[in-house]
Amino acid sequence: MTKIKETIILTTMTMVYNDKGEMLVVNRTKNDWPGLNFPGGHVELGEDITASAIREVKEETGLSVSNLKCMGYYSWTSYGINRRDLVILFRTNTYKGTLTSSNEGEVFFVPINNYKNFKLSADFDDIVSIMTVGLNE
Repeated sequence: MTKIKETIILTTMTMVYNDKGEMLVVNRTKNDWPGLNFPGGHVELGEDITASAIREVKEETGLSVSNLKCMGYYSWTSYGINRRDLVILFRTNTYKGTLTSSNEGEVFFVPINNYKNFKLSADFDDIVSIMTVGLNE
């Protein structure tokens, strides 16, 4: 039997939340993953995974984050192109700076329990479920 190799694309995503019960989202405008999502992106070659998450939040929102907690991962396979996307999920409520939208889309805080009123990116609901584990305990 011939084994087929797959390419793994490593990315990060970070849920930034506040004491008002809100989470920071990006309303992505790009066609590859439109709708509400968390800030995130590709881990660069040789880059530390947590450092990548911090960099992506800064690039997409203008905020500097710290004290990230790894919440797990989310993955999916793109059959036909032998590719697996692996997203390392982080969460934090430690941030500073001025919220600034980027070319990724508009950034804003939405109530954690009321985000479904917006157009969501693919799998966002599943990712929110992972990110919010233990948040209200």
